[in-house]
Amino acid sequence: MGRWEPNASGRLREAALELYVERGFDNTTVAEIADRAGLTARTFFRHFADKREVLFAGSNTLLERLRGALDEAPDVASPMEAAVAALGTASAELTQHRDYARRRQSVITANAELRERELVKMATLSTTITTSLGAKGVPEADAHMAAEVAIAVFRVAFERWLTDQPERPLTEVIDESLLHLRALAAPAP
Repeated sequence: MGRWEPNASGRLREAALELYVERGFDNTTVAEIADRAGLTARTFFRHFADKREVLFAGSNTLLERLRGALDEAPDVASPMEAAVAALGTASAELTQHRDYARRRQSVITANAELRERELVKMATLSTTITTSLGAKGVPEADAHMAAEVAIAVFRVAFERWLTDQPERPLTEVIDESLLHLRALAAPAP
């Protein structure tokens, strides 16, 4: 086994996703993932707590990017604009990994336990946005509303981005979705 080859974590993520797509999440074992990656199960557990975490390993990085983007948001931006823009900035790297994101989402959609974990991740993002906006002086109720709506915009945009043809940057789809929300919220003529 090539256990000392570089990028064990990336190889494990790719092997896991391949197996989850082929066999389903519940029908895949850690030993099979490690074997597909050319590693040992012991190496797997050095990188991930369990087989779910292979799909959610980037969550802490996403949270840090989100906090950073919110800290850098201009003071003239509305809480809503700041929250949506921060989500776009934090997730901009996904544009380079659309195929992986599409396959990952199909695995999550097919499994109730993973859908629940994804909802927890979205709730954590919302809490982070609420806290960051509050630190910028936005009243708590307004910060919470902006965070929840921003998460909704992001989720709708993400789903569209996965299927849109031709392929466009995720940030472009997020911006377009926010404009669409504004149009929906505008008073009827």
